[in-house]
Amino acid sequence: MSLISGEADPSESRAAERQGAAPLQGRVTFNRLELNRILNLYGRMVADGEWRDYAIDFLKDQAVFSVFRRASEVPIYRIVKDPRLARKQGAYSVIAASGQILRRGHDLDRVLLVIDRKLALV
Repeated sequence: MSLISGEADPSESRAAERQGAAPLQGRVTFNRLELNRILNLYGRMVADGEWRDYAIDFLKDQAVFSVFRRASEVPIYRIVKDPRLARKQGAYSVIAASGQILRRGHDLDRVLLVIDRKLALV
């Protein structure tokens, strides 16, 4: 296929196709800074040999980052973002495998201290 000077750039059509593919409107997601902080912690724990796998779920009312020791198990920790609780107890929480809420708060960095041993020792 040849590109005539009057035709549109093929990359523009691919971008339009991507934008039309199932938008996540009405879903809660982690923003870039939150996901960067979580993945930095995940990378350190993988390097230490403690964690092996993860899953991210973007639901209608919350976003969940689940951490697994092995892929076939239940998650060791779930890092949850629930914007409905932002004005009350805080949008972020860390939940253990047993379902116990280990920490909840408004600041993701402070909430992650419960499982980030390196920063907790400082």
